[in-house]
Amino acid sequence: MAAPLHLGVRAHDFGRLPLPELTAKLSRYRFSHIQLAVHKSFPESVPALTALSPGTAAYFGEAFRQAGVRIAVLGCYVNIVDPDPAARQAALNAFGTHLRLARDFGTSLVGTETGSVGKGYTAENFTGEAFRQAAMSVQALVTEAERFGVTVGIEAGINHPLHTAQLAHRLLTLIPSNNLQIIFDCANLMTADNYRQQDAVIEEALELLGDRIAVLHLKDFTVNNGQIEIVPVGQGLLHFAPLLQYMKYKRPHIQGILESTPEDYMQGSIDFLQRLYDEV
Repeated sequence: MAAPLHLGVRAHDFGRLPLPELTAKLSRYRFSHIQLAVHKSFPESVPALTALSPGTAAYFGEAFRQAGVRIAVLGCYVNIVDPDPAARQAALNAFGTHLRLARDFGTSLVGTETGSVGKGYTAENFTGEAFRQAAMSVQALVTEAERFGVTVGIEAGINHPLHTAQLAHRLLTLIPSNNLQIIFDCANLMTADNYRQQDAVIEEALELLGDRIAVLHLKDFTVNNGQIEIVPVGQGLLHFAPLLQYMKYKRPHIQGILESTPEDYMQGSIDFLQRLYDEV
């Protein structure tokens, strides 16, 4: 018998809700796990990313545990390649706080993207120097993660220094620690130029990253006036079948996290993924 589809969601895709209301919604949609960026979902409890305490972590960790929901990823999305050294160090410190408290939350994986060496999109993100800075920052985070027996999850994104599966693989080669894993979001690698060849892009990424993928983000996209636009899962152009085949046969029980799907579309997206998972 094939392993079931393990589907979760980013908690902040429900917006800012009281904790009991959020856990009720997670139960309603039968999500087994979440990605929790606690500062985004509960800013009143976390006025600053470094303001987390063991008590904060224990409070939220226990609440989700009692609700039968596992925190698959503790999100700490900071700019680890900020060109301002002080701001970059502050970002690394914030991530380090999350690493230190991950076990108190009941998780072992803390995730981020690499960020940008400029304000938003800049071609400077595609330089060797940008990748070098990203690798230096990731190495510092992994060293810290090894101290606490937890894992850094890095997510590639098309406008970031880590913008291809090849660069993600290069990062894994440079930092061979098992305390570094990949959060794989195929939609993040899509461009107006490559989306028609997405089967090849997906196949290469899964081959290169293989069992260093910790979790998958599941989101969809379309192309409008030559630009990638994110849409609810099942409403766009992404080919989910190879991702679900990977989840079902290559990495049974790996967790998938629904992303950027508004609640009005959520049940339809869940049904779409489950139906396709059953078919592949």
